Formats: sequence, C-alpha cells, structure tokens
Amino acid sequence: MRPLEGVLVLEFAQFMAGPSAGLKLADLGARVIKIERPNTGEAGRQIALKNLFLDGSSLVFHTVNRNKDSYAANLKDPEDLARVKKLIEQADVMTHNFRPGVMEKIGLDYSIAKELNPKLVYATVTGYGTKGPWAKKPGQDLLVQSMSGFANLSGDKNDDPVPIGAAVSDIITGTHLAHGILASLIKREKTNKGSLVEVSLLESTLDLQFEVITTYLNDGNKKPERTKEGSANPYLGAPYGVYKTKDGYISIAMGSLLKLGEVLECTELSVYTNSDSWFTQRDEIMDIIRSFLIHKNTNDWLTVLEAEGIWCSDVFNYESLLNHEAYKVLKMDQKFSLLSGEEVHTLRCPIQVNDEKLFANKPAPRVGQHTEDIIKEFNL
Repeated sequence: MRPLEGVLVLEFAQFMAGPSAGLKLADLGARVIKIERPNTGEAGRQIALKNLFLDGSSLVFHTVNRNKDSYAANLKDPEDLARVKKLIEQADVMTHNFRPGVMEKIGLDYSIAKELNPKLVYATVTGYGTKGPWAKKPGQDLLVQSMSGFANLSGDKNDDPVPIGAAVSDIITGTHLAHGILASLIKREKTNKGSLVEVSLLESTLDLQFEVITTYLNDGNKKPERTKEGSANPYLGAPYGVYKTKDGYISIAMGSLLKLGEVLECTELSVYTNSDSWFTQRDEIMDIIRSFLIHKNTNDWLTVLEAEGIWCSDVFNYESLLNHEAYKVLKMDQKFSLLSGEEVHTLRCPIQVNDEKLFANKPAPRVGQHTEDIIKEFNL
C-alpha cells in the first residue's frame, strides 16, 4: 500500500508546475483526476519538446501525467459544473494554476469550494502571486528564471544571462505545492478542517536561491560576479568549478586549495596561503589549475584526486551517464504502454518507501477517458 492511497485529488491544472505536483501525489498512491476541457483537453497536451508526440498528445504531457484519470467537463456549462461541484464535495484535494480571477469567474474559487467541502485542501499555483504589478503576467519558466535573478548565476563572467536548460522553476514550484498539500492533509487529521495552499513560480524560484540571495543581502548588496571561466557558483572561491582535461572535463568542488596543490604537485598553488585569496584571486588561481589539468585525461586526475579525498567528478552527458553502472543500479528507468500501443520510456518517482521503488504502471489518459466511469462511481 502506497502512503497516499485513499486520497482523492482533483487537478484543474495544466502545463508543468501544477501537474508535476499531481504526479508526485499520484506516484505516492493518490487518486488524481484531471478535470479537462472536452475534446482538446488541457493546453499542456500541445506543448512539446522537439515536437515529440505520442497518441495525440505531447511526450511532455505523457511524462508528467502518468497515473492519472481524465474527466472531461465544460465548466461554462451549468450541468457539467454541477457535476464537478458534486465531485469537489467528495474530494480531499483540489489544485489549479489558472491566472488570478479565472476560478472566481467560473464559480470554483476557494470560498465556494470551502462551502462545498470544508475539509478540502485547495491548492493553487500562480506565476507571481495574486497581487502586485506582475500578478497577471504569464507564469512561464523562462520568464520566471529571468525575472527572479536566477539567469545571472550560471555561465562565465563575460556571458550574457544563462537560463538553466530545464524547467527548474516549474518543477520546484510543483514540489512546493505537493509539500504544502501534504502538510495540510496532516493538519486536517488533527483539526478536521481544510486549508488554502498557495505557491507561485516566482516565490519558489526565489526560495531555490535562498542561499545566494541571503549572501547578497548580508554582503552589502554586492552583485554576484561569475568567474572568468568554468564558473559553478558566483559566491564560491577556487578551486570550485569545471575544468577542461586532455580528453574531457572534470569538476572540482570546495576544499583546501593548498591540499589540492600538494596532491596535484602543482607548486604554483602553494603561494596562496591566505584562504581569502581563494575568492578574491580566484580567476588567476583557476587559470593555474586549468593550465595544469589540461595535460592529462579526466580518469587519470580522478584516480589521483579521489584517492586523497578531493571532491571531484567526471562531467557526464546523458549517453555516458545512462550507460554507467552507477546509474543502472538505481533502477530509475521505467516504461509503460499507451492505448495506441506506443511506449513511453521515462524515469520513476525518486522516492522510496520501505525499500520499495515507486514505479508507474498506468499511462497518462486520453481526454475524458474516465468520464463515464467517474460519473457512475461518484454518483454525479
């Protein structure tokens, strides 16, 4: 039995942030029912990476909506809306990520839902909160990375802003939404009352940077400066960064520069006896390390450094990582078949419960696939 079995979640969410929270809950055993538009379904069905589609929906949609049911309803139709309200009366959780004002117009905002079901956990995602000058701006991952300062942390000194090449704002926001939902379900067990859970892409992305923003706030508001080359964190000194070797790259994390110099037998590093200089003179220090490491292969350096406890790693790409024994032993891969017969090859839930890895055996649904069954099951 999975931890959330018996929990009913209604997902009025689209794209990535809201549905990724539903994915986490579903993988942990919750029954997640997507409430979708008839025929077309949620808009995320048409948002694709590399234009990859399976069974009429994007591969991205299939990735984030496994283990869910689909109930098709036109929320502007009084009869459909009445059925959905009856479903809300029986639910434990309801999520949505519409812009502020949309659910109020439909008649499914928190005040209405709370009247229908006082024990309901009502959880929402917005782009930038419900108030302020950005409240109605599109809540999209790249925009949020750009507006939150996040894009100024990656890349090297002379680079333009560098966004992260993954939907980090969406995914961390979905994680926070699931976090808030789980906390509210625990509270409900104690109080028999529901809660309103609110997260935003902006606040979650700021929280993702709490370490570096705290540094900024307590360091005279000095802007973060990326290193000249091989930058990995604008607030950490040498040797922290990525370096080219004879046949690839090596990353070296924080540690004693003097010990690194001894292990490498690089005497030029021995003059930096003041640890403050490891930050203030990091560009010249990293130049020394870079000119030294380029002469041997990555594995040669790893053999030397790891034996002495230096924190370091090869820099893998997906091909080298997914074929490595260290990846294979995790058993992260999972495959499931769609109604069309096509197969999705993806990753499992990263959480283990009582030594059990949580694999999915149910693909993302077609639009309205479970509507009639749900009407009968919940007497709608």
